[in-house]
Amino acid sequence: MLRCLSVENYALIEHLELELDEHLNILTGETGAGKSILLGALGLLLGNKNDGSAMKDATKNCVIEGQFLISGLGLETLLEENDLEYEELITLRRVITPSGKSRSFVGDLPAPLSVVRELGTRLLDIHSQHQNLILSSEAFRTEALDTLAENRSLRAAYTEAYLTVGICNRQLQELKAELERVRRDEEWLRYQFEELTAAHLKAGEVAELEQEQMLLAHADRIGEVLGGLHQALDGEEVGILPQLKSLESSLLQIREQLPEAGDWASRLRSSLLDLKDIDASAAEAFERLEADPERLQKVDDRLALLYSLCQKHRTATVEELIDLRDRYAAQIATIDHSDEEQKRAEEALHKALERAHALAAELHASRKKAAPDFEQTILHTLTRLGMAETTFRVELQPVELGPSGYDSVQYLFSANRTMKPQPIERIASGGELSRVMLALKALLARRMQLPTILFDEIDTGVSGRIADAMGEIISELSRTMQVVDITHLPQVASKGSSHFVVYKQEGRTHLKRLTPEERIEEIAKMLSGAEITPAALEQAQILLGR
Repeated sequence: MLRCLSVENYALIEHLELELDEHLNILTGETGAGKSILLGALGLLLGNKNDGSAMKDATKNCVIEGQFLISGLGLETLLEENDLEYEELITLRRVITPSGKSRSFVGDLPAPLSVVRELGTRLLDIHSQHQNLILSSEAFRTEALDTLAENRSLRAAYTEAYLTVGICNRQLQELKAELERVRRDEEWLRYQFEELTAAHLKAGEVAELEQEQMLLAHADRIGEVLGGLHQALDGEEVGILPQLKSLESSLLQIREQLPEAGDWASRLRSSLLDLKDIDASAAEAFERLEADPERLQKVDDRLALLYSLCQKHRTATVEELIDLRDRYAAQIATIDHSDEEQKRAEEALHKALERAHALAAELHASRKKAAPDFEQTILHTLTRLGMAETTFRVELQPVELGPSGYDSVQYLFSANRTMKPQPIERIASGGELSRVMLALKALLARRMQLPTILFDEIDTGVSGRIADAMGEIISELSRTMQVVDITHLPQVASKGSSHFVVYKQEGRTHLKRLTPEERIEEIAKMLSGAEITPAALEQAQILLGR
């Protein structure tokens, strides 16, 4: 239930506060006073998109805030799933900055607009004038019948099953397309795979071969250098190592006379060890070195093959060739197991279709069972609204499996029993649509257990006795739920437990709660126009039960 609404800096509203009654709240006012602006602000609060025209003063924030009593509505799970705190009296706030950015809050916590919209659908149903046209929407007609039939859980299960059918069908079609593509290239794929497999590719092989090629190609020159190094280091006559060894011994002999000589001998010894190590390593490398033209040719041929494969397949490394080979292998495996994979996909689709068909059949049976009560309830309300000769029938036209099941739901209507019923959106007048929508909304509001419903001039196109009956029905609704009704009809306005008038002054929209005496004047003004006559005042008192 909406306890209060605060609007600041929105369109023609500078600041406005509205505290609502728990039953029937009436809003009246002259055309252009700003009733629709108030409705727009409420829509923004509940998650409607900002069209960029919200600001009255472009230098300030637009702030819309509403307090809702939510105890008993079962919103704990929704709030908890979105990390929002549950309180029996919860505040929703929408802030739009001068730059056009929008933020929404639930309590003190920021909330995504999608969550606010979902909350809004559970807190308030806004029926504006143009919504009479939603009778042309098959989705609305189906939803209304499913609400009466209490198909919410069944419909949710069917929707999930139908979506699964779509997913399975899409996966099967994608698999078929992929198989068709790879089968067209199967011969080419197998050739490429076999060529790469026959190459016995090994990661890091190119670097190893290039190093070996370098050694083999320059074996003679390397041998000469290594031989010369050994001769220079350890040759019998000119070797550096024997000379250093002799010098070390000489220095050790004079260290008593020249203490520094001992240190020099030690340093020579260290250099001698390094040079011996170099000589040993070079000798070992020389022993391994062997000019092998046959091996060099094999290395050249292997590198040429690898280079050629990389160039052919437009890869930079052997590792990329290996990855390509493995991808080819996976594609070939898909082809080899395609029949099994396609069979599994077809079985999954078949199971999904079986479940969807079974649930669609349940939905059809439930709708068919609920249709007579639905028709009679609507007809009963329409009779109260002066349409006793009306024919209203729910027709379930069979269609292929779709988002709503097997049924295309049509509302057939005739205001005269002598005329053949036709789809309501084609034949009903504006006043007739208003009355049918009121009957539907009254039925749906009770079944959906919404805490609040707002009617925006649902009484368009009716007057006199019918207007009074419409007011009675709206008043009856307000006994079990909160109703806000924007109206131009005094017969409807007189039924309210609270009455507010919206007016414009100095280019700004204002709102005022009327006292009992002021209500008499407002109702009289609605009856007679700007000049209030004694007869209008008397009639207003009668309507108000004074």
